[in-house]
Amino acid sequence: MRHGDKLNNLGRKKAHRVALMCNLTSQLIQHKRINTTLAKAKALRGFAEPLITRCKVDTMNNRRVVFSYLQDKEAIKELFGVISDKIGDRPGGYTRIIKLPRRAGDAADMAMIELVDFNEIYGKNVETGAAKKTRRSRRGAGASKTEAADATTTEETTTDTAAESTEETA
Repeated sequence: MRHGDKLNNLGRKKAHRVALMCNLTSQLIQHKRINTTLAKAKALRGFAEPLITRCKVDTMNNRRVVFSYLQDKEAIKELFGVISDKIGDRPGGYTRIIKLPRRAGDAADMAMIELVDFNEIYGKNVETGAAKKTRRSRRGAGASKTEAADATTTEETTTDTAAESTEETA
């Protein structure tokens, strides 16, 4: 029985599992998006998000704690520089897992894990595009009566002008 056993061992010993999570976290920080198996992505979320939370407050202690996990100076610079600026006001949920088709070789469930604030597809650009769209019906019920009256007045003046121009040429 596995009562209270919430850790997915990923078929590895502890040292191997910790090294895997450190490497995946470093790659996620540097590339902002990585493809891996679904089980590893779910385990990575629980490992990476507390480290990302630490980067919100840039102190020497937080840098040392995060470095003790990652052992990668470039990832630390990126984390406390670019990433901390973007996620400063976010209360949590820094990563997104998107399921991908199964891997061809062994049919493993694949997933893409990414940092939420660094995705242009689901970001603010989509919201502004949705705001520009307006719902229109086929009956034109969205137009007000004054707009409809203006349209009929414009049509009348264009037909009058056309009639006058034909009389002048004749």
